[in-house]
Amino acid sequence: MDLLYLLSQGDAVTRGVALLMLAMSVASWVVILWKSWFLRRAVADVAAGISAFWQAGSVSEAQGALAALEREPLVSRLVEATEAPAGGLAASGDRGQQLTRRLRDALHLVGDRLQFGQVLLATVGSTAPFVGLLGTVWGIYHALSGLTGGGPVTLDQVAGPVGEALVMTAAGLAVALPAVLAYNVFNRRVSRLEADLEGFAHDLRDLLAGGEAAVAPRRSGQPAEAVVNRVAVPSAEAS
Repeated sequence: MDLLYLLSQGDAVTRGVALLMLAMSVASWVVILWKSWFLRRAVADVAAGISAFWQAGSVSEAQGALAALEREPLVSRLVEATEAPAGGLAASGDRGQQLTRRLRDALHLVGDRLQFGQVLLATVGSTAPFVGLLGTVWGIYHALSGLTGGGPVTLDQVAGPVGEALVMTAAGLAVALPAVLAYNVFNRRVSRLEADLEGFAHDLRDLLAGGEAAVAPRRSGQPAEAVVNRVAVPSAEAS
């Protein structure tokens, strides 16, 4: 009584359900393996990138350091978003408004990159048990319909086909559990990364909203916190 025997004896619906669960399992494991590798790099790159930015003497110097440091362009995309637009409506408004728009758009792009694969894992985790249950119900119906011939029906005749059909439910759970666990683990890491990047974008906006003059104290070795506090006050008055 195994899945291969059930497939060989099942009809088109049973085989279709089994192939669908196989495809869902393969897709979820591909995403799990890739995203584990990606998030491990992203966590290290974001921490190192933010630190390298605040240690740089200027924004252009920070961009060069990030280009050499980051394997996944996350922090560097936010820094690149602070470059002045060529013209048009994107250049309308004061410096702070322009930075807010561009940094928001950059955060959306970075967020889409971090969230990639989460929808697939959530879908597999929530639907695979029901797909397996569908295969079980259909397998039981298919097994019982084969016992409608003449003669008495014994327990052995029913237990075998029904037990084989229940394998589909177990297969659905086996597909869903890794996807659900991976989704929860990845979601926690992605939330942390998004919080770090949003905080960096906020500090970056405050730093640059007052103009390039705000970068000068950094060249003399002044801590980043002092620069942010100095820039934040004129920004509040301007608004």
